[in-house]
Amino acid sequence: MTNASQPAAPRHGMSFRSFVALMAALMAANALAIDSMLPALPQMADALGIAGANERQWIITSYLLGFGTAQIVYGTLSDRFGRRPVLLFGLVVYVAASIAAAFAGSFETMMLARVVQGVGAAATRVLVVSIVRDCYSGRDMARVMSLAMIVFLAVPILAPSVGQAILWVAPWRWIFGVLTIFGALVMLWVVLSLRETQNSEDRKPIEFTSVVAAFRTTLTTRLAVGYMLAMAFVLGGLFGFINSAQQVFVDVFDAPEWFTTIFALIAMFMAAASLLNSRIVGRLGMRRVSHGALLGYIALTGIHALLALSGHESIWSFAAFQAGAMFCFGLVAPNFGAMAMDPLGHVAGTASSVQGFVTTIGGASLGFYIGQHFDGTVVPLTLGFALCGLVALAIVLVAEKGQLFRPAVGRS
Repeated sequence: MTNASQPAAPRHGMSFRSFVALMAALMAANALAIDSMLPALPQMADALGIAGANERQWIITSYLLGFGTAQIVYGTLSDRFGRRPVLLFGLVVYVAASIAAAFAGSFETMMLARVVQGVGAAATRVLVVSIVRDCYSGRDMARVMSLAMIVFLAVPILAPSVGQAILWVAPWRWIFGVLTIFGALVMLWVVLSLRETQNSEDRKPIEFTSVVAAFRTTLTTRLAVGYMLAMAFVLGGLFGFINSAQQVFVDVFDAPEWFTTIFALIAMFMAAASLLNSRIVGRLGMRRVSHGALLGYIALTGIHALLALSGHESIWSFAAFQAGAMFCFGLVAPNFGAMAMDPLGHVAGTASSVQGFVTTIGGASLGFYIGQHFDGTVVPLTLGFALCGLVALAIVLVAEKGQLFRPAVGRS
């Protein structure tokens, strides 16, 4: 295992800081494709003939469905052909689909382009996790993912403002132009800087028996399955918020001018949590940090749901409770992801694919369900957050045989 404190890790051939920055940029391609267009949803709906306000959410959900579904194949391909070529293929698809979306003339064409864009971006999700797992494990892996998420989470802070800024000077189609440029630049960075990280002896032929064996291992490792499913429910609340956010600020609080500012503030709390996690996870361990954060998440979202049900919600209470919940999310997500992957290093590609598929499709479906229940209040959203948190806790308790906070073998 490479020590994260060393200036360079042999497998990826980059300095530690450059490696973390590249991983963050790859992750950011996904966040940009979701958040940068949130301010433009009304204009896109008008241009593409989308009648219902809730139907706009398909612009987000269609991307997430492509993003989630394609992850199931990238791991197997990367286990056979290596991480680098499969990653570059995905980036090419992402760039091409961004161009197609920029020129889409109908709702159907846009949905197709968004699905394909998600298919391309799925490679970044699977390959980032696989590449990091190739080079690091345990708490070192959690630290790398936390550091990458600090940069990655700057994108949700800035992306809606970037989208709004583009709308001030150009049509909404230029949002996809920016995605095209960003994807092309990241692709060039990979070509010039990133070495293949998979050991040649770990290459696996695409044979039915070996693929089935890798899937079986991934889906029968108790802790891995538990944290994968728990992560899907935590993501369900997040995606419900993303789907509903623009409508909440416009229809509930009649304050569209505050949307990008408060959205950025909430995302800053997530970024701060990831920075904190990178500092404390080595000392406290992934379980103590993430289990405590999950309990805090449930408490905050539960109180928020009660406040919404009482009819005393305001834009400021909404911002405060969402910021607190996202702070807890920032402590949960990197640790749940690392704990789900930690026992599966020998099938990292397939494991990353399966886990990405389940967490994204599960989270997107839950988030879409929550978003489609938007009724002009924040009650469906806040209840969705709280219930998803409670189910995630129940799953963790089953995975950990009823005990929280206890470090597993290896001090994780």
